Amino acid sequence: MNENIASLLEALKVSPENIPLRLHLGEAMMNERLYAEAAEQFADVLNRSYGNLKAKMGLAEAYYHQQKYSAALIIYEELQHQLSLPAMILFVKSLIRENSMEQAKEVYQRALMMDPGLRDEEIDRYLRLPGNAAAYGEDGGDEAFDQEDRLFMEKPAINFTDVGGMQRIKDEISIKIIEPMKNPELYKAFGKKAGGGILMYGPPGCGKTYIAKATAGQINAKFINVGLHDILDMWIGNSEKNLHEIFEIARENAPCVLFFDEVDAIGASRSDLKQSAMRHVINQFLAEMDGIASENEGVLILAATNAPWNVDPAFRRPGRFDRVIFVEPPDEKAREEILQSMLKDKPVNAVDIVKIAQQTADYSGADIQAMIDIAVEEKLRASMASGKLEPIGTKDLIKAAKQHRPTTLEWFASARNYALYANESGLYNDILTYLKIKK
Repeated sequence: MNENIASLLEALKVSPENIPLRLHLGEAMMNERLYAEAAEQFADVLNRSYGNLKAKMGLAEAYYHQQKYSAALIIYEELQHQLSLPAMILFVKSLIRENSMEQAKEVYQRALMMDPGLRDEEIDRYLRLPGNAAAYGEDGGDEAFDQEDRLFMEKPAINFTDVGGMQRIKDEISIKIIEPMKNPELYKAFGKKAGGGILMYGPPGCGKTYIAKATAGQINAKFINVGLHDILDMWIGNSEKNLHEIFEIARENAPCVLFFDEVDAIGASRSDLKQSAMRHVINQFLAEMDGIASENEGVLILAATNAPWNVDPAFRRPGRFDRVIFVEPPDEKAREEILQSMLKDKPVNAVDIVKIAQQTADYSGADIQAMIDIAVEEKLRASMASGKLEPIGTKDLIKAAKQHRPTTLEWFASARNYALYANESGLYNDILTYLKIKK
């Protein structure tokens, strides 16, 4: 045995309650690839100091190296917003090994936002578009990715039937961009092309990304989720080039849904911009949407923002995002459907879904997930204490709802002012309707 580890074990006999010492021992064992032994030390720390972040991270990594991927995922999912970049990589790899490809893509995209130059050959083999191997060269060197290799393109397995509620939004998307794809001759007779853009806005966590993905699934189209890191480049002119190539990939793969999340970060009002470089990017975006150099037939452009008042008004001209849709928090019926879906595979005991839905007004889908996570953590503690599985009940969820307040309220506090005092065109009338304010 390593002398350092032996010395640490002797020291622990004298001071078994010494948390830093035990953590140091666990790390030393990890360095020597004694993963099972390290896991025991990290678990011991958690028994003595519940919630110790360093111990949780160490235990998750130890589980990963022991190929206990499900156990590692429980910890990574709990800590997903606190993970360092190396931990996020292990999180993604664990998801891949558990065949959770959709979630793996989402986590990997977050990792790429932290480090746009990130490359991991194993992950890329599963998650990047075919053809990425050539981007590495024969020896896996540092050659730059082709734009197509950096994008995630998929054919979503979900459609509108998988989206709880949101009927008004489905109808608007359908008449604007789905029906033209299904009835091209009819729309052609009225001089309407198959394609176009819709801008969705509303509080965070209300399903804008999900409905965009379902739109692609509804018409069996390919789906490309474009993030800021896919476009912006430190070299002058490269950002515009990246944006053009993204649109070209969508045109080559039509029918295709291009989805720009947080579009206000890309299409901010030019009057507010001090950097001319970003103005050039916005002008390129507008030119691509207009299809000046290339035809956009069959390319459906969806975008989402939490701050529509920051988006350049030029984006809302005809032929661009000429349909702006307010995505409000789910209503009571939709909350029932979301609760049923999220609790489906969890141990529950006669949960009164209707009662929970009634007590979660203004909750977004993300808020409902956070509420359920709080209840799950409480039941995990109870199960470990009792030594048997303790199912989630109605009281547990009501208690969790009191602990987690809806995050949409903060958004509406800001949106209300714009709807009341900066609404000359009536763009934000839907916000006033939702808040039951008469102007």
